[in-house]
Amino acid sequence: MARGRPKTIITCAITGAIHTPTMSDALPYTAEDIARQAIDAAEAGAAILHLHARNPANGAVSISTEDFERFLPVIKQSTDAVINISTGGSLKTTIEERIAPANRFSPEMCSLNMGSINFSFHPLAKRYDSWKFDWEKDYVAESDTYIFRNTFRDIAQVANTLGPKGIKFEHECYDVGHLYNLKFGMDTGLFQAPIFLQFVLGILGGIGAEVDNLVFMKRTADRLFGDNYQWSVLGAGAAQMPLATTAVQLGGNVRVGLEDSLFLGRGQMAASNAEQVTKIRRIIEDLGHEIATPDEAREMLALKGGDRVDF
Repeated sequence: MARGRPKTIITCAITGAIHTPTMSDALPYTAEDIARQAIDAAEAGAAILHLHARNPANGAVSISTEDFERFLPVIKQSTDAVINISTGGSLKTTIEERIAPANRFSPEMCSLNMGSINFSFHPLAKRYDSWKFDWEKDYVAESDTYIFRNTFRDIAQVANTLGPKGIKFEHECYDVGHLYNLKFGMDTGLFQAPIFLQFVLGILGGIGAEVDNLVFMKRTADRLFGDNYQWSVLGAGAAQMPLATTAVQLGGNVRVGLEDSLFLGRGQMAASNAEQVTKIRRIIEDLGHEIATPDEAREMLALKGGDRVDF
């Protein structure tokens, strides 16, 4: 690696709230499987673990603090990776319910969607003739009615509730307007530099998964935030590895994981989260970069440290 070149942070999103058990046998939903795959992803090179919970009986999305508590201590005891708890969770719940796990466990990081959007994955319903669990088909098919709500008041509530705990945010930006929402939040004192942007490309309802859009988002962020930010890219589905590779070449960080894509390559299902981490790590290193360790990621993002969490 060239002297002075910044290292690349790999975030791995372990299970998410879009994909369902029918779609991949590799998708973890029991506490044991979530913990195991998270630990394996960290050992493969992920510095940050982005975590959702699932109902261990049927794999349905859960925002229960009890379900998080079943795997958070196990992961913390087994790895030094940064824990990032989602505040997305279920799209049918209130903001108070969605932030309850992060409020309870006070992780180093949590996600924060920077605006309300249509958020749909209903086309996936047509790909399956049968389902492992009764809830899956309607959950997927009816996502064309979903709005991921994060109003300005919601965003302020998240910032004012979780910010005082020293939690830093993965600011998920699904379109260019979300960058301006974040700039407004910084101008009004809700958020302080350095900030961590996650450009989310390819979700139906958000900006498309195209290189031109990634460059546009990056240039807009440069104008708005100057040097006071770090950025990463999340390419949904088939765009995961191509956009991550582009991000590395542009000096950014990357996010992979079964939350965002169930595949390793064209027509090849991923066997685990760690397999995706291993692939993007190889790409990063082949491009002449080095991956960031968890402690290096903490320094880059000005995190409070793993000793100040409540799990």
